Amino acid sequence: MKYTRLYATEDGESHFEQVEVELSLVDYAPPAPPLKLSQMHASTQFGFMEAPAGWSSEWHTSAARNLFVVLTGEWEVTASDGESQRFSTGSVLLVDDTSGKGHSSRVTSETASVAVMLELGE
Repeated sequence: MKYTRLYATEDGESHFEQVEVELSLVDYAPPAPPLKLSQMHASTQFGFMEAPAGWSSEWHTSAARNLFVVLTGEWEVTASDGESQRFSTGSVLLVDDTSGKGHSSRVTSETASVAVMLELGE
């Protein structure tokens, strides 16, 4: 599987990259049959966020490393290098630009967007 990462380079510019996740067959919850699982990563907290249709932000960095999973609606996120990507229901974005110029974002769907945010450890 893949997800998108938004990160900042040393010069402060933010960029997108695709990250490939390796899934391995694991006997995770016997007696249930094995399933494919990725490496587990530490998280510190999680929460849900709702933004109304038409919501938009100025340029900002992320307050923490967050895994952003869109549950409803659609977002457009613009990196400081000028690239924009859209994230709709089921999309996963690792927002990792905690320094630099940051990014802007807006809800592009005609309805509110709900997302879950998982704050990750370093």
